[in-house]
Amino acid sequence: MADFGEILEAVGDFGLFQKLLLFALCFPNLILPFQLSSLVFNHADTNHHCNADWILQVGPNLTKEEQLNLTLPRLPDGSFSPCQMYVPVDWDPSAIQEYGLNETTTCTDGWLHNDTIYEATIVTDFDLVCDNANLFRGAQTIFLAGVLVGAVLFGPFSESFGRKRATQIPMVLMLIFTVVTGLGPNFYVYLASQFIVGIALGGFRINSIILATEWIGVAQRSYAACLSQVLAALGQVMFLAIVYFVRDWRLDQFIMAGPLAFVVIYIWFIPESARWLLVRGRATDAEELIQKAAAINKRTVPDSLVEKVLNEKPVEMGSIKTLFASRVLRKYFLTITFAWCALNLAYYSLSLNVGKFGLDIFLNQLIFGVSEIPVHFFCMWSLETAGRKVSLMGALIVGGSLCLLTLAVPQSNSIAVAALATCGRFLMNGAGSICNVYIQELFPTSIRQTAMGLGSTAARVASMLAPVVNMLEVYHFTIPTLVLGSLSLASGIMAFLLPETRRTELPGSTEEAEGKRQTKKAYSAPGDCEDIKATKL
Repeated sequence: MADFGEILEAVGDFGLFQKLLLFALCFPNLILPFQLSSLVFNHADTNHHCNADWILQVGPNLTKEEQLNLTLPRLPDGSFSPCQMYVPVDWDPSAIQEYGLNETTTCTDGWLHNDTIYEATIVTDFDLVCDNANLFRGAQTIFLAGVLVGAVLFGPFSESFGRKRATQIPMVLMLIFTVVTGLGPNFYVYLASQFIVGIALGGFRINSIILATEWIGVAQRSYAACLSQVLAALGQVMFLAIVYFVRDWRLDQFIMAGPLAFVVIYIWFIPESARWLLVRGRATDAEELIQKAAAINKRTVPDSLVEKVLNEKPVEMGSIKTLFASRVLRKYFLTITFAWCALNLAYYSLSLNVGKFGLDIFLNQLIFGVSEIPVHFFCMWSLETAGRKVSLMGALIVGGSLCLLTLAVPQSNSIAVAALATCGRFLMNGAGSICNVYIQELFPTSIRQTAMGLGSTAARVASMLAPVVNMLEVYHFTIPTLVLGSLSLASGIMAFLLPETRRTELPGSTEEAEGKRQTKKAYSAPGDCEDIKATKL
């Protein structure tokens, strides 16, 4: 579609039509962070203990303190055991006090939770404590696995059935199973519904950005990805406020369903991608949408230009074999994918451990959310001044070093630990934006989408492993941080193998991607009111 850019210039490459579409597709990113509420805002250490109400059958007038003293063993520090109880007997309380109980067992009748932070969480509702404690990390992994499956599943779906359907169906699924999550009677229903919510989230995020980008001109090509990330950061702050005032995870799910229902209503009116329609041979439908976009932007498209593009034959696409057959492209792909995996592992490990950096969990989440807003603007500046290669290496090496430094300061210094973790997460988030730009500039048109899809899938696998890596803290609290910090440092150093692609034209063939690139001079892209100076990526 080499000449479709001419169509966009004639239609208006960032007019009212594109702005409305961009807003419609980016707005849901304000809501998507809410899906992490039940996984992030919980209090695993709820000062729980075994339910020992059996003693009330023989001593109904016992006080709460007397019940605990008679039924629960004590730990060496003098506190009650959270996971053990004395084996029930039919003695009267005076006999138990005189002779005592020695035989212990696990909590046979469940647990009682004394959570002073939340009214209800998945930990308290589903008893994810003691032997079930790791099930909580499993829930995080299941959700991220759903995101991975959604990215893989809705990629081919989008190619076959269109970008429009690949954004609409995930939103419907997300609405339905958000409600199901809130109504879930047990942990297994919760897991199943969260897996489907993850599928919907993964499918929508990728295809909404693609649909918006395919309607926007070169000068504003990064707007869809950057605005989505900025709104996602704002969404983190918004759902923080909601959870702060509504500390019941089920009620939070129903509150989330409200704006999702609004999105589901209007999402059916978004247009299809004209580029996709042309590739599928639906020239008449594509022409109709092009003329509609031009009318909304109050522009006219020359008939000769429309005919030229509509009669253009699709470019033959490459394959995975093409990507790995070239030694140079294979090196580029493995290097950038390793970086993408390392930063995703670090980012999600830090995000899911937001409550363990010493400060109040709400303050930590506020810092994390607010810090993500400027990072994407900083990346845009860094990419054009320092370049892609230096920016990526700097973000990964400095970010990984900051993560490792959290182990060098006393863990009691909560402010220092939280500051280092926030800065590390800030840089990992920025590195993700850089990778999204970099990977598109490293590979030729024929395999660009293939490389992007494979890299994204690998990165999501890494994010899915974040809860598993966090589980390693049971052996020593330093292990997760050592893993993610070391991988970030290693990937940052390996990024030296990549070429610099700043201000170079996108390669159109494998030969161009492997060889020398020509610097693209700044050009003037026509706008509605004024010309915009930009650098074509």
